[in-house]
Amino acid sequence: MMKESNTTTRRKFIKGSSILAAGIAATPLMSFTNEVVLPDTTDNIYLVGPQKGYSPQIGTLLSTMTMMRAWVIRTVKDLTIEQLDFQIDEQSNSIGAMLLHLAATERYYQLNTFDEIPWGKWDEDIKKEWDIASGLGKKGREIIKGNPINYYLQTLKEVREITKKEFAKRDDSWIMKSEPFFSNQPTNNYAKWFHVCEHESNHRGQIKFIIKRLPT
Repeated sequence: MMKESNTTTRRKFIKGSSILAAGIAATPLMSFTNEVVLPDTTDNIYLVGPQKGYSPQIGTLLSTMTMMRAWVIRTVKDLTIEQLDFQIDEQSNSIGAMLLHLAATERYYQLNTFDEIPWGKWDEDIKKEWDIASGLGKKGREIIKGNPINYYLQTLKEVREITKKEFAKRDDSWIMKSEPFFSNQPTNNYAKWFHVCEHESNHRGQIKFIIKRLPT
């Protein structure tokens, strides 16, 4: 763990967060002295900022994750089983497999950040449930198939509800808490959960690429 205080870490975050530098949103730079809470409805997914029931930084992060998830859902919601199972070649992953992979990734970050379990050290029952979707590859291509879109969307929803429930229990000092993680560098919980969001963005790009190449 880093030896810095939460105050020092928070100051560094506000002045130079890599998330903000990446241009995700200017909203996290706002002062939270007079906190403005944005309405929690699907009609406001493009209003990135604090959310009712969450600490300011956690709510802002969640609003970004919610926007990305809405984009993913819009991209895949009308796909058939055949389209979800389609593979461009023998080495590629199907859209369905990637959707389950997103759920598995979020589940593992829940265990790592909420339960403070070192990465990959979860119980065998957890690994049995999620390892194939997490790793994809040959096993993923063989096993993850034949499911309708509602199966994937419901799984994503159930996992996200856990994230939202656990986020609500925590404050901004927790999201700034850090440990050696990415490349064994100091990594706070904000960076880990931002990765969950950008991970969805990455796979949404792959999904859109596959959709354009679906057999007609």
